[in-house]
Amino acid sequence: MGIENLSPAEGSTSNRKRVGRGQGSGTGKTAARGQKGQKSRSGYKRKRNFEGGQMQLAKRLPKIGFFSRNIKPYVINVEKIKAVAELDEITMDSIRGVHKIAASVTRVKLVGATAKDLASKIKDDNVTTTGK
Repeated sequence: MGIENLSPAEGSTSNRKRVGRGQGSGTGKTAARGQKGQKSRSGYKRKRNFEGGQMQLAKRLPKIGFFSRNIKPYVINVEKIKAVAELDEITMDSIRGVHKIAASVTRVKLVGATAKDLASKIKDDNVTTTGK
C-alpha cells in the first residue's frame, strides 16, 4: 500500500454546494438565502454577541464588582525577609538593595510581628508599617 493509493472513507466527503448558478441548479435566484431580511443582503456579517436585536445577555445582567484606582502597596513580611529588618535606615532604595522589587512598585508596607519596632527606622514616606 502506497501513499498514492490512499482515499477518504466512503461517504466522508461531499462536494460543496455551488449557490447562485441559475434556476436549473435548484439554488438559483436567492441562492439559498431566503427572500428578505438582513441575512439575505450582501455584505452581511453577524456581529459577536448579536441576538437579533434583543438586548444582549451581557447588557441584561447586572454590573458587579468594583475596580479601585488606589495603588495598593507591595507587602513585605519582615519575619520572612530578615534583610529588610536588619537595615539601619529603611527607604525604598535601601529595600531595593536587599530585596528584589519591580521598578513599577512605588509604595511598600512592612508587616509581621516585629514590623512595629521598625517604625523609627523608616525615613521614606512611601514605606509604612502596620503599627506606625
